[in-house]
Amino acid sequence: MKTTSIALSLSMLLISGLALADDDCDDPISNWQPREILRQQLEADGWTVYRIKVDDGCYEVKAQDNKGHRVEASFAPASLELMDFEREDEDDEDDYEDESDDDEGNNMSNQAPAGEQPLPSNGIVNSRPTVTVQ
Repeated sequence: MKTTSIALSLSMLLISGLALADDDCDDPISNWQPREILRQQLEADGWTVYRIKVDDGCYEVKAQDNKGHRVEASFAPASLELMDFEREDEDDEDDYEDESDDDEGNNMSNQAPAGEQPLPSNGIVNSRPTVTVQ
């Protein structure tokens, strides 16, 4: 009785492990297509490709799709089949725009440009640092 329950538990553990291990691409390297072919296919579909790298045996692409959304997608390197697709949220850019949409003549000196953090108001930092490249 005890042996049966242990065997059943081990088999369930192995089956669940196999189901979770399917996230990675396992194409042999000899069958991989060049990244440039994937880039050309995506750009033909209207994407702007920023980066293609290998992650977990898949081609991971960071790009902007044909609708203007920033995306991260994984492709099988041999077949160039889409394995995973994720659209990155752009909600962070709107944080400071919502504070004063209704009055046009407001003082914008306390607000940071879109995508930047506001200056602390404790008097330690008086302005943004400047960088000079020589």
